[in-house]
Amino acid sequence: MGCMEPISPLEQALHAARALVLADLVADRVAEADVVSLVEDSVAQRRWWVEQWPDGVPYVAGLVAQDVQDALLERYGRWPLCPVCGSGDPHALEVEPELGPDPHWVCHQAGVKVAAVGLLGAATGGTASS
Repeated sequence: MGCMEPISPLEQALHAARALVLADLVADRVAEADVVSLVEDSVAQRRWWVEQWPDGVPYVAGLVAQDVQDALLERYGRWPLCPVCGSGDPHALEVEPELGPDPHWVCHQAGVKVAAVGLLGAATGGTASS
């Protein structure tokens, strides 16, 4: 692939989605190699999905986040755990909107938006440098 080729909006959206979800995984210190491969699997599947439905480009980040969340639930347990609720059973944040632009992690128990997808580290106090 030549360096001069413009990157399509689809590829830009997929790269952005991958980076955002990886940032959240790193913030929560769960970006192990096998977890990163879950992100890659989701991006590959969503590439096909968006090729079928080009209007879905703005929704890719939220969908990849949900894919990875579902895959982690099967293998490891709930992610990301809510950083807002200090008491009660640990529970995961959910992505809202399920199908829409500008996805956020939301705690339904507290009824609050915790962070935009990709900015979980800012909400949980995790930083890449620590």
